[in-house]
Amino acid sequence: MNNKIDYDLSLIRGIVFDVDGVLSPSTIPLHPSGEPMRMVNIKDGYALQLAVKHGLQIAILSGAATEAIRVRFEGLGVQDVYLGAAMKLPVFEQWMAKYGFTARQVAFVGDDIPDLQVMRAAGLAVAPADAAPECREAARYVSPCNGGYGVGRDLLEQVMRAQGLWLDDKHAFGW
Repeated sequence: MNNKIDYDLSLIRGIVFDVDGVLSPSTIPLHPSGEPMRMVNIKDGYALQLAVKHGLQIAILSGAATEAIRVRFEGLGVQDVYLGAAMKLPVFEQWMAKYGFTARQVAFVGDDIPDLQVMRAAGLAVAPADAAPECREAARYVSPCNGGYGVGRDLLEQVMRAQGLWLDDKHAFGW
């Protein structure tokens, strides 16, 4: 990693990810049926499942309502998958309350205008390199990775390294 996050990552207990433009590229192919299809990054997936195994609370918060998203992230062990969230801030606040988190304990990764309110509410706002200018400006950390190309891995690896959880036990070498 070329960039280091300027934040006390030992505080982070929960991380919330948008999907489109963050964990998948912002260009989405359409199935002939009209269903949006998404690509996912395998290294992001590895880091997500490892973070879950180490007890970090991971959530997905997307305006999209495609069940394939739920299947993908629940398959990695993510329990909190919120789809069809037209307004993300209330869902984010409910998620924080569910776990008793303060803003300083939470990171949020977003890439476009619907994510701005949540980025401003999270202690650590993160944006992909190709995020909308407003999101890059609101972010405390802009990943060198574009959306769908390792943003999740970048953030999760830095958080887990800071907490002594990266490659520290048997969980690191399997799915």
